[in-house]
Amino acid sequence: MRSWNGRTVSVEAQTDGFVFEDRYYQSLSAIAREVTGTNWSGPRFFGLRGEGARGK
Repeated sequence: MRSWNGRTVSVEAQTDGFVFEDRYYQSLSAIAREVTGTNWSGPRFFGLRGEGARGK
């Protein structure tokens, strides 16, 4: 889950991909691109990698 421009972005992880707003995506990066309109590393967008991330 992440907040972006006042919007809460909640993603459900499944064994073969992710569900965001009742639509299936193969990657977190595709969801980040959908939300922001720009290319993002999905794991970085959701705080799973990079500065301050746990379990690097």
